[in-house]
Amino acid sequence: MEKTWATSLDLHLDVPAAGTRGVRAALVHALREAVRSGRLAPGTRLPSSRALAADLGLARNTVAEAYAELVAEGRLTARQGSGTRVAPRPAPPTGPARRATPPRRTPPRPTYDLAVGTADASAFPRADWIAATRRALATAPYERFGYHDLPLGVPELRTALAGYLARARGVRADPDRIVICAGFKQGLALLGRLLHRMGVREAGVEGYTLWFHSESLERAGLRTRPLAVDDHGADVTGLDAYGDAGAVLLTPAHQYPWGVPLHPARRSAVVDWASRTGGLVLEDDYDGEFRYDRQPVGALQGLAPEHVVHMGTASKSLAPGLRLGWLVLPEHLVDAFLALKAGGEWSVGTLDQLTLAELITSGAYDRHIRSTRLRYRRRRDQLVAALAEHAPHIRATGIAAGLHAVLTLPPGTERPTVQAAAVQGLALHGLSRYRHPEATQEPREGLIVAYGAPPEHTWSQALEALLRVLPPGE
Repeated sequence: MEKTWATSLDLHLDVPAAGTRGVRAALVHALREAVRSGRLAPGTRLPSSRALAADLGLARNTVAEAYAELVAEGRLTARQGSGTRVAPRPAPPTGPARRATPPRRTPPRPTYDLAVGTADASAFPRADWIAATRRALATAPYERFGYHDLPLGVPELRTALAGYLARARGVRADPDRIVICAGFKQGLALLGRLLHRMGVREAGVEGYTLWFHSESLERAGLRTRPLAVDDHGADVTGLDAYGDAGAVLLTPAHQYPWGVPLHPARRSAVVDWASRTGGLVLEDDYDGEFRYDRQPVGALQGLAPEHVVHMGTASKSLAPGLRLGWLVLPEHLVDAFLALKAGGEWSVGTLDQLTLAELITSGAYDRHIRSTRLRYRRRRDQLVAALAEHAPHIRATGIAAGLHAVLTLPPGTERPTVQAAAVQGLALHGLSRYRHPEATQEPREGLIVAYGAPPEHTWSQALEALLRVLPPGE
């Protein structure tokens, strides 16, 4: 049957041709079917008879009469000042019990989460973000909300980041070499694909590292080759043993998970390797702002801007839900990267970019970093003090910076400790979770304690739960 389609505000009606029924009957049928099928839920407000008549090209009296008929049937309600709405549905009649579909089981959320190395979401600067959004909306030119800036990112944010990264992280970058991505993972995935297009088939990674580092590169078609990690960070001399490695992914400011900075001699060595071989260094600067007991470690990119891709994110400083990340690219890679990103990849919302730019330029971002740095340092100090009092046989390492600590454990105790924690509703990750499957260095046992993650009001309870599950001393 031929049908006409009309949309009025939030109401879409499938009105059959009038035929022998007449126009009013056809409209009644369409409304009745929308209510009966549940497409119009109980309580849904319908357009006024005047508005719906205008949308459908009908006489207002026709729509009013249709509404009245459905009110009489009990399918709609009409009250002065409340408009016309879909009537509540009567409760279904009771009858023989039907076999219920068993609910899909999802793992219960832990009571306390010390496993995920994220920032405390309760510390998100809501008031500053709202104020920055208002200022950004009031001053942004209208063309910012078009398509033009989508692949690269809005110039306001790229300019703000160029200044901030130069000042706070020692990055050398022009705004035209900064690309805004939907989080770190998108940027890394695109880099992996770009490297593969350039002919790279192998990449070095840290032997202990975040698992999605290797996964992202491997999905792009690269084989990952592990480098040993010790108290000086990744042993980059291993890159020469991997003669086919065309790139290396490092966390030089704060190695994850060990928490140590890359030794100056190794920083120089990896830059020399990149210059000598034409390789590319991918620098994950995931929490470079959070330092406590040491001078800041500048970005590796500052030593060799044409051989290092600097990757940063607002996930640790603000919140992962923003999906805001950035890459500072060598000049010769910008066009190729943008061509890849423009080929169907999702982009970050313009308003969020403008808001972050305003947050940075107004100084609110720096104030937030200083405030949260103090918060996380207090937690770090409380963790160290609690271990000294209740578990002096367990040492915390990697605590000079970042949002987590590594607790070294006696052999054979990592797995049972993680399992005992899960029983008590405490999420913990062991070091083994971060070990590359091809790593040859001797395994070490320990726990990753992400003290930055819990909300402020639960931190003390999370720390107490941690102390309860630690293995006893001899």
